[in-house]
Amino acid sequence: MFDFKVITRDGKARRGKLKTSHGEIDTPVFMPVGTQGTVKAMTHRLLEEIGAQIILGNTYHLYLRPGLDVITGAGGLHRFISWDKPILTDSGGYQVFSLAQGRFGDRKSKVRVSDEGVEFRDHLAGDLHFFTPERVVQIQEAFGSDIIMPLDECVEYPVDKEYARKALERTLSWLDRSIKAKSREEQSLFGIVQGAFFEDLRVEAAKRTVERELPGYAIGGLSVGEPKEIMYSMTELVCEYLPADKPRYLMGVGKPEDIINAVAAGVDMFDCVVPTRNARTGTLFTSLGIVNIRHEKFKKDFSPLDPNCDCYTCRNFTKAYLRHLFVAEEISSYVLNTIHNLRFYLRLMEDIRTAIEVGKFESYRRDILERVTRKL
Repeated sequence: MFDFKVITRDGKARRGKLKTSHGEIDTPVFMPVGTQGTVKAMTHRLLEEIGAQIILGNTYHLYLRPGLDVITGAGGLHRFISWDKPILTDSGGYQVFSLAQGRFGDRKSKVRVSDEGVEFRDHLAGDLHFFTPERVVQIQEAFGSDIIMPLDECVEYPVDKEYARKALERTLSWLDRSIKAKSREEQSLFGIVQGAFFEDLRVEAAKRTVERELPGYAIGGLSVGEPKEIMYSMTELVCEYLPADKPRYLMGVGKPEDIINAVAAGVDMFDCVVPTRNARTGTLFTSLGIVNIRHEKFKKDFSPLDPNCDCYTCRNFTKAYLRHLFVAEEISSYVLNTIHNLRFYLRLMEDIRTAIEVGKFESYRRDILERVTRKL
């Protein structure tokens, strides 16, 4: 059911194809975040129209609402949300630590971590829950996700090395329990490499995780407040120790420049809320730079948002109209902005794949990095 092949390389950048029971995925790939079974301000038809190949759901959120009984009653997550393409579900570990505590904070306040699992009060009703590695796998098996993630312990930045070591060992122990608990052959369980911000721990975590011989590997615990230089160096370091024939997934990253640089390090899969969240605050990514559509200077700008974009928003509406919708707080502003930002990300991945195929990724990277980080 699951297969991954690297078709071609350009330096460390890889162009591949990932096969799941719900379809094939061209990599490098960006996965729009559909936390609660939907990508905010989008319908599934719109996602298909802009070229989405796979979406990401979140175990923590879906477990709380609508609940496991509803999703299983519908016949699984694909049927419940009417999405027939691949789905990856995160374990919800990050959300347990961040939402239950208000972005990490005091570990003793709402979350209790032990070798057995994680006890927490949810952010909705404050009810007490207990996630074990086995329970998290059980929930995702009931969802029927194509790719599932094990429970891991994500630590904040900065963190002392002693605790980072404990979190590494706990994550590996939980991975072994997750492997043992997994029973559905059509689902693929990825391992997650932790190790915080210490090179020796990251290398050790990568080597020991790879020993489990899993279908794919994720790099976790980054994009949690650390400087970008650390995120980039850790990503590149870990990729050196991951198998060349398995997909590599950088979790929760990121901005366009982060994705471009991670592809250069050998990463194949990405997810992040940046394009959808920024769309709802009026920050739009274009091939010429970053547009803050709230600005007064766009009030009478009757040019398209991005003349090089083929999305519905850019083909039909001007900056002036998009600004009007945003200032007027119209719901359609969120929809049109999100269509554009996600299409920008997906087209970025298409262009990256083409650049790798023709052996011009490095020159493309230099050119695109200058443009996507410019503020207009």
